[in-house]
Amino acid sequence: MFTEMLTNAYLTIGGNFISLLPFYSIISQLLVDEDLKKGLGFLGAGLTGVGMIGASVGQGLVGYGACIAIGRNPETAPKITSTLIITAGFCESGAIYALVIAILLIFVAS
Repeated sequence: MFTEMLTNAYLTIGGNFISLLPFYSIISQLLVDEDLKKGLGFLGAGLTGVGMIGASVGQGLVGYGACIAIGRNPETAPKITSTLIITAGFCESGAIYALVIAILLIFVAS
């Protein structure tokens, strides 16, 4: 119940941040002061940390499901573990995309 509530809250808040990201870029283009543009670029890079939260929640849910499945049926542990590793890699790819965007915002956009 708590994990579903947390996931729904994350999806709602994350969707709001993502929908507002184009406005941040428009505001930064309209501003004349270079220091303020650089500061807004760093702020945008910090906001990509929301992607890291999603990856953490996803990996936690995957680990929780794997532990419950292995606890119920221990003889299928090797198959569950291999699926767990593959799925954790998929969850981590979102965090890697967020990291790449943060690096681009810091070094290219500023």
